[in-house]
Amino acid sequence: MSSKPLFAGLVFDENDQLVETTTIGDESCYVVDDYGFRRHIPSEQVDRQVLNLLGEQIEGHEEVLSEQAAKMLGQDDIFSRAIFLEQFKNIDRQFDQLIQEGLPEEGRAYMGMTGFKIIINHHGDVLEVEQPGLIAEDE
Repeated sequence: MSSKPLFAGLVFDENDQLVETTTIGDESCYVVDDYGFRRHIPSEQVDRQVLNLLGEQIEGHEEVLSEQAAKMLGQDDIFSRAIFLEQFKNIDRQFDQLIQEGLPEEGRAYMGMTGFKIIINHHGDVLEVEQPGLIAEDE
């Protein structure tokens, strides 16, 4: 498990209050203030829900994403695209690795600056993931 919740600083409760983080033993937790009662929710429970939602958005778009990733990195050749495509097709493994290693602080800061926000309830259920700039599927 990562030493810090994956989306620390990006998780809010239903009242739009930033959720605190802590560690109990070796388990990272999000701490939700439930009218004075501090509920400790294992961070992996929330983080996996968010990663699953992101994975669902990737599903079916692996070809386009691998092509765009190759172009963005200036490696627009057939071999690089194939590598990126394989990574996107095995996104669950990438997510497992991310849970283990954590997100770099700079990555979280960038996500926060772009308006990325996760809203959970006091049970740790993800109610919404706000991703500004994301185009709705019907558009």
